[in-house]
Amino acid sequence: MTIEARKPIISDRLVRKFRLGSGLIVFTFVIMHLANHSLGLISLGTAERAQHWFMTVWRNPVGTVLLYGALLVHILLVLRLLYRRRTLVMPAGEAFQIVTGLLVPLLLIDHIVATRIVHDVYGYHDTYKAIVHSLWLTTPANGLRQSFLLIIVWVHGCIGVHFWLRYRPWYTAVGPVLLSFAIVLPVLALLGFAAMGKTVAYEAAEEDERGYAGGYYSDMRSFGEKGSVPGSQMADALWPYRAAFYGAFSLSIVGLFGFRAHRRLRERQYQVAIRYAGGEVVHAPRGFSVLEASRLGGIPHYSVCGGKGQCSTCRVQIIEGAENLPPPEALEQKTLNRIGATPDIRLACQLRPTGNVSVVPLLTPMAEATMPVYSQTASPGREREIVVFFCDLRHFTALTEARLPFDIVFLLNRYFAIVGRIIEENGGRMDKFIGDGAMALFGLRTTPKEANRQALKAAAAIVREIDKLSAELADELAAPLEIAIGIHAGSAVVGSMGYGSVKNVTAIGDTVNVASRLESVAKEFNSTLVFSEPVAQLSEVDITGVESREIAVRGRGEPLRVYIVSKEASSRFA
Repeated sequence: MTIEARKPIISDRLVRKFRLGSGLIVFTFVIMHLANHSLGLISLGTAERAQHWFMTVWRNPVGTVLLYGALLVHILLVLRLLYRRRTLVMPAGEAFQIVTGLLVPLLLIDHIVATRIVHDVYGYHDTYKAIVHSLWLTTPANGLRQSFLLIIVWVHGCIGVHFWLRYRPWYTAVGPVLLSFAIVLPVLALLGFAAMGKTVAYEAAEEDERGYAGGYYSDMRSFGEKGSVPGSQMADALWPYRAAFYGAFSLSIVGLFGFRAHRRLRERQYQVAIRYAGGEVVHAPRGFSVLEASRLGGIPHYSVCGGKGQCSTCRVQIIEGAENLPPPEALEQKTLNRIGATPDIRLACQLRPTGNVSVVPLLTPMAEATMPVYSQTASPGREREIVVFFCDLRHFTALTEARLPFDIVFLLNRYFAIVGRIIEENGGRMDKFIGDGAMALFGLRTTPKEANRQALKAAAAIVREIDKLSAELADELAAPLEIAIGIHAGSAVVGSMGYGSVKNVTAIGDTVNVASRLESVAKEFNSTLVFSEPVAQLSEVDITGVESREIAVRGRGEPLRVYIVSKEASSRFA
């Protein structure tokens, strides 16, 4: 008998969509609920009237099934996620998200029983006045507990939304607004609750010795006579519901770890040995990927894309046991083809050995990486759609060969000041200065269309300002200053790279190489600006009358159409 990696009935992508969708439904409910609380700052009556519309949405058959179905699905999918994880070692942020998610049902059970169950079973009308009286006056400890629950639910939801939206190109622009909303709404809700609590306390203080009219649970059809219901009697009636909910939740947690333990015991009978270049041996269950085995054994192993097969940083060379390896699937083969890998190179995140194997990770973390193996901080970057801008002074060596070093420094600083200022004014980010050349990135905080337009506008402005500088220094220069600019748009890995304190946000990839090549093409054609067809298409600028050619770019199988712009024509993009 062997244990092979089985393909799930429902794909992981579909499961993530269900988890996201169910979470968004619950989050929408929470937003409306907190907004309703916030109206307590106006008056208790305003909050009561708004509650009527709130209940209309969520306390009809459709709203009930949607809300509690989404809550149940979300909890079950989180438990499924925890079961499928091969190790519970994870980044602190991910662990916090899971822990807060599990705390939510634990803290929510009493509130659901005291409101929805009592309403549906006993006919209790849970008005704001009754609930606030209970949480503010009768049992203030429960009020603190519900306030803590509010914060936990809100933080958990906000983190989930952030992880969902963080790679959207527009998210950076609206991020500050969403952050303000995320801070203000729960604060207003808590202040609204406090305002209603003071109102109820004031009204209770004015009542006679009969106390709060109607009590907490009033108008109860199941208890016969209309009026207040003693707390002990209601507690006894609700005990079976609380026991059932807490019991089901506890059993699900115990069952989760029980199933994990059972799986581990079974898998120990069918393990494979994975040997590494340093002599380490990790015994992992058959069905584990090599990357999962590395993590299980605490062996540092790069995986920039998080084990999704979208990069090659986790690749390994097979030394022994090639006969125990399944052939690459389509996703892995595509990535291997892109890097021109030989047959003995495989992606560790996709490779699941069926027998013993010896491997050598080809990208080994440097000794400086003292951070945890799974730390997100260790990730060098992520893939993004950006615009890469290169510029360089033409004939710079000839211009400076007879000048003193300090004079060259002066000229370069004037040139760099022009380039840096214009790049930043047009929404770009300076990446680096290399000799008399510069590299900049556009699109880190805006849409592709706007980023390409910004890059072209910056190019036109730099050409104009370099002409002014050339005229100003005409008596000092043997020839006028001329600049060559190359712009290309596409996918690149953007992240903080370097060593020690010398780290900078930069980009690497084919897009960067092509942009650098286009700057050289501008020199070859004795022009000022060369930009690629993707830039023209994404920017939607008018290219009527602009010279275009197809050029061969080293490393690309197909020619690339580029647009060649003279100094005089560059002003049209300003």
